[in-house]
Parts: sequence; structure tokens; C-alpha cells
Amino acid sequence: MFKALTEPFQHPFPEIELRKGGGGRKPKAKAKNVSGTVGRIWTYLARRKAKLILVLFMVVLSSGLALLGPYMIGKAVDDYLQSSRAHFGLFLAGLGLVYVLYSVTSWLQNIWMIEISQETVYRMRMDLFTHLHQLPIPFFGKRQQGEIMSRLTNDMENVSSTLNSSAIQIFSSILTLVGTLGVMLYLSPLLTLLTFLVVPLMILGMRWITRRTGPLYKQRQNNLGELNGYIEETLSGQRIIKAFSQEPRVIRGFKERNEAIRRSGFWAQTISGFIPKLMNSLNNLSFAIVAGVGGILAIRGAVTIGIIIVFVEYARQFTRPLNDLANQWNTLLSAIAGAERVFEVMDEEVEVKDEEVEVKDEGASVKLDHVEGAVSFSHVAFSYEENGDTLSDISFEAKPGEMIALVGPTGAGKTTLIQLLSRFYDPSDGLITVDGRDITTIQRQSLRSHMAFVLQDSFLFQGTIRENIRFGRLDATDEEVEEASKLANAHAFIMRLGGGYDRVLETGGNGISQGQKQLLAIARAILASPSILVLDEATSSIDTITEIKIQEGLQRLMQGRTSFVIAHRLNTIRQADKILVLKDGRLIEQGPHEKLLAAGGFYSKLYHGQLRNEEM
Repeated sequence: MFKALTEPFQHPFPEIELRKGGGGRKPKAKAKNVSGTVGRIWTYLARRKAKLILVLFMVVLSSGLALLGPYMIGKAVDDYLQSSRAHFGLFLAGLGLVYVLYSVTSWLQNIWMIEISQETVYRMRMDLFTHLHQLPIPFFGKRQQGEIMSRLTNDMENVSSTLNSSAIQIFSSILTLVGTLGVMLYLSPLLTLLTFLVVPLMILGMRWITRRTGPLYKQRQNNLGELNGYIEETLSGQRIIKAFSQEPRVIRGFKERNEAIRRSGFWAQTISGFIPKLMNSLNNLSFAIVAGVGGILAIRGAVTIGIIIVFVEYARQFTRPLNDLANQWNTLLSAIAGAERVFEVMDEEVEVKDEEVEVKDEGASVKLDHVEGAVSFSHVAFSYEENGDTLSDISFEAKPGEMIALVGPTGAGKTTLIQLLSRFYDPSDGLITVDGRDITTIQRQSLRSHMAFVLQDSFLFQGTIRENIRFGRLDATDEEVEEASKLANAHAFIMRLGGGYDRVLETGGNGISQGQKQLLAIARAILASPSILVLDEATSSIDTITEIKIQEGLQRLMQGRTSFVIAHRLNTIRQADKILVLKDGRLIEQGPHEKLLAAGGFYSKLYHGQLRNEEM
């Protein structure tokens, strides 16, 4: 149990190598651009520059008052206690006023800085969320959802907590150090020199600690993102986990990721915990030096008792800001690591900058006011990876209003072809046109606004049924929503639900059946009234009776629209104008159902084989 706690530092966390002395091992996980990250945070802070200047003024004022208090006490010892006690009440009133003003300025700077930091983080979070919705599909395909969520939540909260407190603390500590040093030099250069004897030890200790904590805080944030991704994945897949009795395996996976966080967090906190211990020890050493030497000087008459009292307090006040800086530095490193992860996402190349702005690298991208639905693929090739094509030399034409069916084994490239048409990806070779126009010259959002999708796995948002259907066209009236539901054969079951169209669905549509989710998705597509329709086995989750009824609605929906149907059950696409048969990323056959059957090729074998399986 305690093995990881007692092993040498470099062993329990081998993925991070630490620099030792002048030896050459460098940390693998470290901030890529600390100054750049801090600069970008400043661009957000600078939006409230006026109030920020006011905060800094309050910090300067409170730091000056903090220095004035001990100096007044020292002067009081010399002027009032040793000689005359006249006007001592006035002195006490002045001293009390100094500390009251110090408390007020400290309170004001904290309140104002919290306001600035919360607005800063609000803007950063909004920019990140907005940017996420402008990123292309491949970005999300390569990352876990929970890991992305971690950047929106944990990393942003890290930045927030640091701006709330650490920013002021660091600036205040620097001012206190400079002010304390100035007053100490004025009072006694010799005692100041003695106080500085501990500074080299502090610098060396801090350097040793921060070299090790920086990479660890970055690694901890990465581990936390991985854990969040794993949690999100396993919670979403609870049915599969329980169906295959894989709870022990999932728990083991969680344990491994949790252990990684425990190790990185333990060493980050343990090593950063050396800071207060080191500072307290050096603080006491500095106090002993000043008190001892100061006492000797006082006996000899070189300094007064009041100066010694001031110096003892300033010696502590000098090391305390160093201690605060050391502690806040670790917090700052953690926040910078979080901010860097946020900016990494914000630096990803967007798919669309704005609804009104051209897409990057697309030249004179245009919006389409109307789409007839003529689609053409000419020698199109595409690959997800550098080696090996997912699709190769795909060529076909779809006339406006035609129904095009895509069939083939799993992994043949059916879904990929649709993703190319909708510009979730762009082809590596060849040309895709809609109404004779190269789709790479069409703004993605404009192109997709003329398309509607009914996928095999329907997704519903948390909200009312009416809102989920209206997602297809936000300006649709309630009457149009209900009419679309009737065409999709969803109206009857909606009215049987408590609340009808105002029934609030849970996240993901939990609370209704998979078939009902699919009916709502079809109603959403009907409401969108697209020129190009994509159906990915849209009736696969619907019972036989409902399927018969829904086919009528789908036929009405497809009337006059170019439709692409990904079919797994071949008997559902006999009426297709053209069937595209894909195998291993190649288009091996195309034509109507009867023609392909007569050809006796791959489609014929696939069709008859499926019929035999259904009869069995």
C-alpha cells in the first residue's frame, strides 16, 4: 500500500523524467509556452483595464499601509516608551487608522478582483464553447468527450481560482518585497545584508521544487482529463457493460486511471509541500540572525531597540512574501497548465469562423439560396489515415429527386461517403458537386442547411418534445411541428404521453423507447424540409407495424427530394432509382434493383443470402 510513497521520486512516475543537476534528462511534460499563455490570459483581463488599474492601486495602497504599521510601532518604542509618552493616544489612533485602512483596501481589492476574474473566465469559457462548435468532426473523433469536458470545467475552474486570489497575492508580494527592502536599507544596511543571507538558499530550494512540480501539475491535469473521459464513456455504455458482465474490467480500468491521478497528485502536492517547510525554517534562521546581531548592535549603541523591533518584523515580512510567492507559484503553474490545455483547443483550426464569414482556405465560398439536389461524385478518394484509402475512385450521379441506396458489408464506406457529401470531411482526391458546383466552394453551414439526417442512433436533447422536433427548423410554428409529427406517425404516441408536446425529455431522450426516438428524429427531418435527405437505416429501431406506417411518411418526405439511404435490409430499397454497391471502399456495382439482380454479381449474392437468412 505504501510502496509508491516510499520509492524514489523518479520511479513512481516514470513517464515524467526530471532534470537532475546538469545531467541532461529533461521533463517530457512541461508547459510549451508559459509566457504566451500568460499573455493570452492578459488579453482577456485587459478588457476590464480601468477596474484592474483600480485594483492595482488598492494593492499598492494596502502594501504601503502594511509596511507603515511595523515602522510606526518601532518609532513608538523609541519616541514614546523610552523618552516621552506625550500624545501616545494620538499615536494609537493613527496606528488603528492605518490597520483599518489596510483592511478596507484589502477587502476592496479582493472584491473587485473576483469580479474581474469571474468575467474573464466567463469570456474564456464562452469562447472555448463557441470554438468547440466551429471545429470539424475529425477533432471530436480523435478525443474522448469527457477529456474535452474536462477542459471546459476542471481546467477553467483552475484558471478561475488562480485569478481570484493568486494574481493579487503575487503582485502584493512583489510590492511588499520591494518596499520592505527599501525601508530595511534605510534603517540599517548591515542588518539588511544579514537578512539577505537566507535568500540564496530560498532561490536554490525554490528552483529545485518548481522544476519538479511544473511537469507534475501538467501531468495531473492530463490524467484528470483522461479519467473524466473514461467516466463519461463508461456511464454512457452502462447497458453494454452490464449486458456483457464487464463491471470488473471497467472498475480495473478506472482504478488504473485513478491511480495515475493519485501518483501525479501525490508527488505534486508532496514536493510543493516542501515550500512552506523550507520557508519557515529559513524564516526562523533569518529571525535568529537579526535578533542576535541586532541585540549586540543595540548593546553597543549602533541601533535603537525600536529599529531592532522594526527589523525583526520586516525580516518576517520579507520572507513571508517569498513564501507566498513560492506557494502561489505552484498554483500559478497549475493554472497555466490548465489554461494551456484550453488554448490548445482554441488554437485548433475551425471549420467555420462565422455564419457570415468565408471558410478558411476555401476562396470565394458562397451560400446557396436554393438546391435542386443534383449530386455528382467524380473519381473521389478519401482516407482517414495516411496509408490506405477508405474510399477509392468513387463515381456516380444522382439526379434531383432520385432515391440512391447505399449497400455493402460493414466497413465498405457507406457512412464515409455520406460524410464526404455533407462536408464533415473533404475528399483527398476527386470532385463532389451539388447542382454542378464544387462543394468545397460552398459554405459548410449553407450546404448542410439544405440537408436533413435521420440516423440509426437518434439523438435527442434535454427539453420538450416540441423543442426537439423544432430543432429541424427553429422558426417553425406549433402547427407545423404537429403536422410534421403526423407525417412521421409520431403524433399519436406523443399525445398519449403525459404533457404531450410539452413533455420534457431527459438527457439523450431517456424515458421513451428507441422506436419513439426514431419517430421524433424523422419528424425533425420532415420539418426541416430539405433538398437532400440522408437516411441511415431510419426504421431499424421501429417495430414491423410502425415500420409499415412510417414508410408512407418517408415516401412523402422523399417525394421530390434527392435521398441517400444507407440500407442494411435490402428488401427495403427495391424501389430505389439507383443502388450503389460498395465493397472494401470501392464502388463495384450500380443500377436499379432488378438490373443488379439480373447481373448475378455481388449484390445478387448479398440479396439472396439475406433472404435465405430471413426465411430461416
